[in-house]
Amino acid sequence: MQSIRLAITLVAVAHVAARPAPRAKPLALKPVTGRAAAKLQPERRASSETALQVSGGTIAKASDAEMRQAVITTIGVVLSACAFGVGVAITRGKEVAMEFFAGYLVEQSLSVDNLFVFILLFEYFRVPASMQEKALRWGIIGALLMRGVMILVGVELVQRFRVVTLLFAGVLLASAAKLLTEGEHGDEEMGNNSLVRLSKSFTKSVEYYDGDKFFTKLRDGSSAATPLLLCVVCIELSDFVFAVDSIPAVLAITKDPFIVYSSNIFAIAALRSLYQVLSAAIAGLPYLRPAVALILGFVGLKMLAEYYHIHVPTSWSLGVIVATLGGGILLSLYWPPPSPKK
Repeated sequence: MQSIRLAITLVAVAHVAARPAPRAKPLALKPVTGRAAAKLQPERRASSETALQVSGGTIAKASDAEMRQAVITTIGVVLSACAFGVGVAITRGKEVAMEFFAGYLVEQSLSVDNLFVFILLFEYFRVPASMQEKALRWGIIGALLMRGVMILVGVELVQRFRVVTLLFAGVLLASAAKLLTEGEHGDEEMGNNSLVRLSKSFTKSVEYYDGDKFFTKLRDGSSAATPLLLCVVCIELSDFVFAVDSIPAVLAITKDPFIVYSSNIFAIAALRSLYQVLSAAIAGLPYLRPAVALILGFVGLKMLAEYYHIHVPTSWSLGVIVATLGGGILLSLYWPPPSPKK
């Protein structure tokens, strides 16, 4: 009965995550220049408002009221995760609750890299501000379903084949090294990105928007995908790639599929509001990505130690994750790196 109640809580959180947030007033639009700006095609005329947004290429710039709403929503999701963790402690014990909090913090910190990709995808496909929420909503729904399947498969593999633990540890350590050594995501490389090229290969597509539709009718009567659908496909593909890192990271902390999935759900539930909160401020946290890389490296080493029967207490893991994440944020705010001289 207690597990059923916790499951109902998870379903409610997933519903809130996918539900459109109320808007105080329309988003302000900020023009973005770039070679990837979408061009209206003669085969189809979009509305004058959409044409104006797409032809210039736009990204969302939240108003003060929307920013406040996004902050409140983010805080609400975090408090819900804390309340859920307390419920786990009451019903399943302190150790399981610490596993949930450690897994949740790992997932939430790794989701920051998702936001980098969301920002780049919206800019590359020149998604109008009024349509970005729809793209995020469908992306979140797809991520909830896909990660559920991946978690069940991952837990089964770890429990049946012990050598998979070594494979997951290698993936985490390689991902940590990549995060520490790679440069910032760039608009120039997005056009040649394999995920973008893969999404365009699925179906015939056009370079203009038809309202908020995923498909548009051409003059010959056939249908073609709009950039909005291609963007959603890229969001799903990128989440799959990130899940390859994040799910093994939580499995390094716990093998309980319920705890793994619940920590994923609460992290994903905050993505939509976090996008608004951090899209403008993320450049001001230069040490956040290195901190995330260190967390990945730590959980990779923890999984490696577990393979050799060396137990690392969950309380230690939780402490290391909190200290690393908090340290990255504090360093970014109070001791930022010097700006490069022009």
